[in-house]
Amino acid sequence: MSTFWSNWITVITVVNIVACFWLIMWTMKKRPGESAEGDVTGHSWDNGSLQEYNNPLPRWWLWMFYLTLIFAAGYLYLYPGLGNYQGALNWTQQNQWDAEMATAKEKYDPIYAQYRDVAIPELAKNQDAVAMGKRLYLTYCVQCHGSDARGSKGYPNLTDNDWLWGDTPALITQSIAAGRVGTMPAWEPILGKEGVDNVAEYVLTLSGRKADAAKAEKGKAIYVANCVACHNPDGSGNQFLGAANLSDNVWLYGKSRSAIVETITVGRAGKMPAWQKMLGDDKIHVVASYVYSLSK
Repeated sequence: MSTFWSNWITVITVVNIVACFWLIMWTMKKRPGESAEGDVTGHSWDNGSLQEYNNPLPRWWLWMFYLTLIFAAGYLYLYPGLGNYQGALNWTQQNQWDAEMATAKEKYDPIYAQYRDVAIPELAKNQDAVAMGKRLYLTYCVQCHGSDARGSKGYPNLTDNDWLWGDTPALITQSIAAGRVGTMPAWEPILGKEGVDNVAEYVLTLSGRKADAAKAEKGKAIYVANCVACHNPDGSGNQFLGAANLSDNVWLYGKSRSAIVETITVGRAGKMPAWQKMLGDDKIHVVASYVYSLSK
């Protein structure tokens, strides 16, 4: 923050606190003719049996305002709040975060470390480890893959045997640790609307679905020329590239003809964030064992 804005914030804050002190002092002064305890305003109801009192504010209540202002002044002395001033305690969010993380690591890291050298297939049979991995999953992964791990549109189902990037323990671990980026380019600018339509018909045949034979035949030639590098000639997909298997009935963005046309037309961009920095090796090893267990 620049010196100007730092000074601006400091002056505004201090002036407001001083002004509040003055306002309370002015309010607490006794004045001639001030209403006393038990005075009434003259408003009455129910034939005078109910009357509105005009009692002054109790002094203890006004003194509470002084206490809040004293607390504010003390807080601003100890902690950041006056522009660039860091406070007498030199507190920062980062320092507190680091301290909390250090405490957590000291307490919890040994729990995960006990499974460090256990192979994932074996660890997936350990109920305690799987339960621990599930808790990690529900904390970090449920937002995208769902509480049942069955995913949703654009987010893979982790409970079946269809894996974009491979289902070996090493590949699952790599997906979690380093993340994945899957990109399907938009083909309409290259193929045109008719070309997209024909390719969509051919893609339907790869999974044994009904399609317009004439369009599919035209689409096959386009597919061979443009799509086999990622999806393979038989549509089985290239896991090294994260290319979808088009020969089964598992569809990440929907299996309807309109959804397939949309995918070819505008492309898709999927991203799995990297969790290495957040979780570390031992936690990733445990959560990978849980994910591995879901489809085994």
